[in-house]
Amino acid sequence: MKNIFTIAIHGGAGTIHKSQMSDEKEAAYKAALSAALYAGYALLEKGGSALDAVEKAVSEMEDSPLFNAGKGAVFTHEGTHEMDAAIMEGKTRMGGAVAGIERVKNPVQLAKLIMEKSGHVFLAGEGALVFAKENNVQLEAAEYFHDDLRYKQWQEALKNDVVQLDHSPLNEKKFGTVGAVALDQEGNIAAATSTGGMTNKRFGRVGDSPMLGAGNYANNQTCAVSCTGSGEFFIRGVVAYDVSCLMEFKGLSLQDACSEVIQKRLLELGGDGGLIAADTKGNLCFEFNTDGMYRGMKKSDGTEEISIYK
Repeated sequence: MKNIFTIAIHGGAGTIHKSQMSDEKEAAYKAALSAALYAGYALLEKGGSALDAVEKAVSEMEDSPLFNAGKGAVFTHEGTHEMDAAIMEGKTRMGGAVAGIERVKNPVQLAKLIMEKSGHVFLAGEGALVFAKENNVQLEAAEYFHDDLRYKQWQEALKNDVVQLDHSPLNEKKFGTVGAVALDQEGNIAAATSTGGMTNKRFGRVGDSPMLGAGNYANNQTCAVSCTGSGEFFIRGVVAYDVSCLMEFKGLSLQDACSEVIQKRLLELGGDGGLIAADTKGNLCFEFNTDGMYRGMKKSDGTEEISIYK
């Protein structure tokens, strides 16, 4: 029997309202999602690991200015770009994460290096940059991360003295955090998440994306999860691990666990957003309580889909 493998990706929850979405913009988003999806899928098809596949898919989205990660990262209050990322694999539950990193072209690749080479799980700020340089991670000048739309968003946030989530109504909506989950032919799962955080964020704010258990998690016994949304609530709800817990201790299916966490528990805390998840049986789940979520999936049985709205 042919081994099944699957991959799912997201480019953020909360979307441009359909009335404001031009055909060109929608086509651009779908093309970017498709490129990332196919890049990850191609690795799985050749027998590559779920870990490498999620790293590849997320790297592709980090390289696109359309998403709030890597090249498209939002501006902080000081006008810099502080990025966060995490990666985790389900077989041994090894993980790597980075927060508040500047100048790194692909934070998800740095997260993977932290997992494999640092002896630690989570590095932040200046120290993480030292580690990145020692491991010859590709760095870019500040100009590389400059995006006119992101700059306008930041100026508007400064003027109104607010910290903005990508999908808050004030701005021209251009979204989010990116992530991927995958199942490889060996039956292992993995998850990766990367973000530029909130526009006009201050004081070294870190969201859920780099926190294993909150915004990213993988365990072969249950599921792999990548989250997107109002990070503070995802941290408080330990959302990614909560999905896994419901499967492990309550025996819920992937779909039921995701639905319980996003449509009930997260809402009870006042949080909005969504997640993508995969299990070792080849099931995938897309769950969100916003108007939409940039998302895509491709399975070894030929099923594939790229969507934005509900």
